[in-house]
Amino acid sequence: MAVERIDYQAGSVTAKGALVWNEKVSGKRPLLLVMPNWLGVTDIAIKRAAKMAGDKYIAFVGCMYGEGRTSAGPPESGELMMSVRADRVEGRKRVKSALDTMVSEAGKRGIGDASKKAAVGFCFGGGNVLELARSGADVNAVVCLHGDLVTTMPAKKGDIKAAVFVIHGSKDPVAPKADRDALEAELDASGCNWQMLDFGGRLHSFAEEETMMAGVAEYHAGAAHQTYRMLDDFIQDAFNKKL
Repeated sequence: MAVERIDYQAGSVTAKGALVWNEKVSGKRPLLLVMPNWLGVTDIAIKRAAKMAGDKYIAFVGCMYGEGRTSAGPPESGELMMSVRADRVEGRKRVKSALDTMVSEAGKRGIGDASKKAAVGFCFGGGNVLELARSGADVNAVVCLHGDLVTTMPAKKGDIKAAVFVIHGSKDPVAPKADRDALEAELDASGCNWQMLDFGGRLHSFAEEETMMAGVAEYHAGAAHQTYRMLDDFIQDAFNKKL
């Protein structure tokens, strides 16, 4: 897999993302924006994007902190995340810039099909792709995995253009059922095409091997396996207008 680090302007920061694709496959492929968890654009995040891209997508790992900054974990990761969450307007600019950069850079290389775009986010990144959807971005599908569900800028009727899929753990202490209920009401009010699936008994970050905080964030191989399969099916159905 080819991995090319890309510098781009994202709101008030200079970001450094990663364009990932199988250079041995010819032709244009759909575009998959991957927004990582609160650790940033780590090697693990890039490897995950490469696995998700496979032969099927051109992937881009977006940067929310600037300069491709990463963190080893809390408390630093929490501070970095909250600094972005504190300004939703700026946060939306950063994730939208990642989307635009993916389209532009894939286009320059003649490998991207810009008519088919999806965004997937993990945890903090899940909140970021939901904000992308709420902003009315031109994407076919948005998938939020065990993400940050609340916002200070809820979508209004007609705002969301993408089909939205939220995959969550029923026992997630980071975004509990009250947050899911609020998001359901918001998505209903927006009139968008949305789905939500809860994995019974799963906690936060169940689809990410590197995130382990006992009683809070615990990887689960079965749920992770199903998650990656289902999100791919959802994205393909969105592309083919079958949802």
